[in-house]
Amino acid sequence: MLQVRRLWIVTVALVVCGMTTLVSVPTVSAQSKYKTLYKFPSNHKGGYQPEGRVIFDRAGNLYGTTAAGGKVIPHCYQGCGTVFKLTPQSNGGWIKEVLYKFTGGQDGASPGHDLIFDTAGNLYGIANFGGNVQQCGGYGCGVVFKLSPKADGTWTESVLHTFSDGQDGGNPSSGVIFDQNGNLYGTTEDGINLSQCGGYGCGGVFKLTPQADGSWRESAVYNFTGGADGGTSLAGLIFDQAGNLYGTTIHGGNCCGVVFELSPQADGSWTESVVYSFGGGLDGDIPSGSVIFDQVGNLYGTTIYGGLGGQNAGLVFELSPNRDATWTENVLYDFKGAADGANPFAGVVFDKAGNLFGTTQLGGNFKQCVSYGCGVVFKLSPNSKGGWTYTVVHSFYDHPGAQPVSSLTFDPAGNLYGTDAGWTSNNNNTFGSVFEITP
Repeated sequence: MLQVRRLWIVTVALVVCGMTTLVSVPTVSAQSKYKTLYKFPSNHKGGYQPEGRVIFDRAGNLYGTTAAGGKVIPHCYQGCGTVFKLTPQSNGGWIKEVLYKFTGGQDGASPGHDLIFDTAGNLYGIANFGGNVQQCGGYGCGVVFKLSPKADGTWTESVLHTFSDGQDGGNPSSGVIFDQNGNLYGTTEDGINLSQCGGYGCGGVFKLTPQADGSWRESAVYNFTGGADGGTSLAGLIFDQAGNLYGTTIHGGNCCGVVFELSPQADGSWTESVVYSFGGGLDGDIPSGSVIFDQVGNLYGTTIYGGLGGQNAGLVFELSPNRDATWTENVLYDFKGAADGANPFAGVVFDKAGNLFGTTQLGGNFKQCVSYGCGVVFKLSPNSKGGWTYTVVHSFYDHPGAQPVSSLTFDPAGNLYGTDAGWTSNNNNTFGSVFEITP
């Protein structure tokens, strides 16, 4: 279900922005070692279509979600999704275990997003649908959930909040993060101002506060209007050192989304300010991924569309703060929509040396994935001229991996880990995989 939602968003963007035909041109490919850790099978019982980032526990196990598969019911005809664990073996292989299968009811459905741990080893995440299935077109408006490990190795799910599509928003589309006091923060893509943002509502930023009785209290941090302040956030949030929140929206601003900042006030309210508003042209269009900071306070991210040369294949940007509280954008790389990749859906991550790594959903190998390409993993390295050098780390070719839409994770040794959603084409029938790359 989540993949359908994302394709709807991409379709709208294509109509608005008028994407041109992708043209294949040469690109430099870096030498790297690619390994498939797990390929999701076609029977779907154990989940498929992983779209979120994978995370490590302290023992070196990987955890992630699938947007589909698992339990199949009428309003989860592709399956309601799962949470899974991958355990490394002495022979170099990995064993997959399903920790939880969503039922599509009060427990949620389609959890295709990032997970986080608390200090006690519990997992937290969101489900895009489910909860109260009488709402949001009969699919439910989504939930925030917690998975707690038991002594016998099983996990118990509890719902922290069920969204109503009202003032609390609806259909959360990113993971949650903790503040220093143990409160959770996240975003919703729909709800609140239901007459705006395509009639789905513009969503907002929410906070969940733990209560003494074990329940959680939801409160609105900010409700988007779809105007200059932005609307519809698909990305996760980050904190700066002063406790301000930063994120992105795909609507509002000058036309095509914003990077925003939310600052806490003494009375408990939050004030929103727009860091940068995208114009839909050379500066980028639709920032769907999260942003990250470098050590001196610059922000980095991607846009799905826009960029140089009219290819509309997206870009990687840097935002630098000025003394007058404004921010200046610097485009680090414009995707050509060719072998270099196209349309980065997720944000970027830094390695210890200051290089940026990310993924594109399309581009790369045009012989597969219905001639749009199956996506790439890319690297941007700062060079002596003050610019950035771009290389393709890996080009997907639909067996088993295709079309990654999540950000990447590093292990302590500098290896990259990620997921791809899979692409059923050319009779290859791929349903997603978890991969490792040694750059």
